[in-house]
This record gives sequence, C-alpha cells and structure tokens, in this order.
Amino acid sequence: MAVSNVEKVSKVELINEMSAISGLSKIDVENVLNSFCKAVEKFLCEGKEIRLIGFGNFSVSKRSATIARNPRTGEEVSVPETFVPKFKPGKQLKDCVAKR
Repeated sequence: MAVSNVEKVSKVELINEMSAISGLSKIDVENVLNSFCKAVEKFLCEGKEIRLIGFGNFSVSKRSATIARNPRTGEEVSVPETFVPKFKPGKQLKDCVAKR
C-alpha cells in the first residue's frame, strides 16, 4: 500500500543529495549510481541475492503461473510463470521510515 501525497524524488535530486553528503562531484556520483544500478541488475539476472546490512536485500522471486480474469470481458487469461525483482528493507531503514 502506497502512502498518498508522497513527494517524489528524481534521479537528479538523488544525485545532488548524494553529492552533498559524500563531497564527490555530481558527475562522479552519477557514475557510481549508474554502476550500482547495473551491478544490481547483473547480479539479479544471474539469480544472486544482494545483502546490504541495515539497508535491505535485493533478490529474485518466482511468481507461479496463474489464471487471471480480463476485467473488461471477464475472459480467463493464462499468466505464465515469471521471475520478479524483490526488495526487503533492513531494520535500520524500517526504523528510520517508521519515525517519520
């Protein structure tokens, strides 16, 4: 369940904040962020799990094949088995968000 009226942060805003926190240039931070995203994608595509203690775990979950229903026509539709990325937040991240 998503919280309504949540302000969204763009990639540029994230890079600006990371740059301010780390003291690195925005170009360096953008390169690091892009590298991080590519590395996460690579490991998940290989079926590996990434554990960042305190922050959370990235993993792949298998979603079983199922029969769904087209809401417009009511017709049954077969949905094939698939793999989906999953993120489970760590305790430190959960505690930080809970304090809002």
